[in-house]
Amino acid sequence: MDSVAWYSMLALTPILTVGILLAVFRWPAKFAMPLGYVVAVCIAWLTWDMAPTTIAAASLEGLIIAGTMLYIVFGALLLLATVVGSGAMETIKTGFDRISPDRRVQAIIIGWCFGSFIEGASGFGTTAAVVAPLLLAMGFPAMAAVMVGLIVQTTPVSFGAVGTPILIGVGHGLDESSSSLQTRLAEKSMTYPEYVAEIGLQVALIHAVVGLLIPLLIVTLLTGLFGPHRSFADGLRIAPFAIYASLAVTIPSVLVASFMGPEFPSLLGGLAGLVLVMVTSSKGFLMPKTTFEFARRSEWDIRWSGRMTADEGATTTTRRITTLQAWTPYLVLAGLLVATRILDPLTELLTRPGLTRFPLEDLLGVGGISPTVDPFYLPGFMLLLAVACGYGIYRMSGPQILQTWRVAGRQIAGTALALLFAVPLVRVLLQSGINDSGLESMPVILAEGASAVSGGLWPFMAPFLGALGAFVAGSNTISNLTFAQFQWHTGTQIGVNPEIVVAGQAVGGAGGNPISVHNIVAASATVGLLGREGDLLRKVLPVTLYYCTAAGAISYILAHGVGWNLGTIALAVLAAGLPAAGFWLTRRSRVDDGQ
Repeated sequence: MDSVAWYSMLALTPILTVGILLAVFRWPAKFAMPLGYVVAVCIAWLTWDMAPTTIAAASLEGLIIAGTMLYIVFGALLLLATVVGSGAMETIKTGFDRISPDRRVQAIIIGWCFGSFIEGASGFGTTAAVVAPLLLAMGFPAMAAVMVGLIVQTTPVSFGAVGTPILIGVGHGLDESSSSLQTRLAEKSMTYPEYVAEIGLQVALIHAVVGLLIPLLIVTLLTGLFGPHRSFADGLRIAPFAIYASLAVTIPSVLVASFMGPEFPSLLGGLAGLVLVMVTSSKGFLMPKTTFEFARRSEWDIRWSGRMTADEGATTTTRRITTLQAWTPYLVLAGLLVATRILDPLTELLTRPGLTRFPLEDLLGVGGISPTVDPFYLPGFMLLLAVACGYGIYRMSGPQILQTWRVAGRQIAGTALALLFAVPLVRVLLQSGINDSGLESMPVILAEGASAVSGGLWPFMAPFLGALGAFVAGSNTISNLTFAQFQWHTGTQIGVNPEIVVAGQAVGGAGGNPISVHNIVAASATVGLLGREGDLLRKVLPVTLYYCTAAGAISYILAHGVGWNLGTIALAVLAAGLPAAGFWLTRRSRVDDGQ
């Protein structure tokens, strides 16, 4: 057997192990991830010849990163407990009911618009950690709330954390000093930063087309999987509003990418969309004529609910909390995230080595494994500051404050096990290039195997590789860092514009975020939904497949032109297949319900 094919199969084994256990056998992540970790360690040790010390260092790096994720999740849980415990959530609910009591509209405004803004400001999986518990508190089933939060982490992700996946992922992932890239820059008469910005604009354009349907997919899956009649048609009925909300975010995003660069498309696009959609919705523009509501809680499937309830930790209070007061912690959170990302003096203060940044050089003496901990720059710290602000604004008593910590602490306790194996598994895969065998890391070997099979079809496949990187690493940035140079080189080898292939990689990396296991685990933890990771993976996988297929088709057309080719055919199949699938699923749901 060809060596690349053989090593590719081995590299895929840990990923397949976890995917099958979660999606097929519906194992909880707390059981699937330890087994996947053992498989990864065995392959890394026995085939890649990773030294035991290197494996231990990569695992320790994973534990450190998992700790930072738990830090963020705990901050999100504490913020939710504060808003609920103070009674402010009742004010927030009332405010949304004034705009629209329709759960589909609420999912789009909170999930798509507000979530896009939060993603643009922070990244790090913060979007689902903020959106999911907020939707839970609004009365959504826990699984539905997490599903919405995960699906939102697609279109805005490539420009999350003020453009980090493009500026760092692509900018540092490409080999700027290579002669071939320098030749390309000379051909285009561009500096390297201008070249990265051009790739960012192509990413924004592809996202604008593919992301057009994301709000509609959110509400269609919401009504079809969690509605009282399991009707996908209930979601399709607000298609005009969903498309409008999509354009309200994506059009400003493209304009910002074109005129300002890759830092602010999601941040400003999400903010513009949030303001526009909330204002026009309050005026009744494109509002549905009928109101969609979930069935009574007693009629919900038992698997939809977690260990948290919408009013867990709530207290009875007679003090009136105004709308502005109720939203103040979230406004403070957004302001802190934006300020710490765009104000250079503040960023430098919060990431100063030895003072607020703690680099851990060469863990266990292994060169190249050197994580950095930024406790005051991570979104977890901003969440804690927002909580502290909430305590003051809401005038919470000592016992009330203590209760919020009890609630959040109890909720996060069950999260740790899955994450403490999921992230070390990822780091072993990514660091497997540090070995005595001379092999590239497992993800790179997988990429080489895929490109060898696809040949000239690679522009179509590029987003799928990006999604694979995000599935493994849980990060669009890391996926781009890992594969950007490989994608660029493959594009030049097959004779197409390499920046198109890299753009496809970045879009696919965003599309793969919803199926990342530790993203699913972290988001589930914020609503107490543990042990249902496989169910969630099955629900969001079609969204990732759609995203990568559509992005691949567009990338192929940009690379080879319009014609009777794979890209055009794939788009035609999607254009015909999505409505047909919606019609078929609606018919099937009605048959299942005996209608």
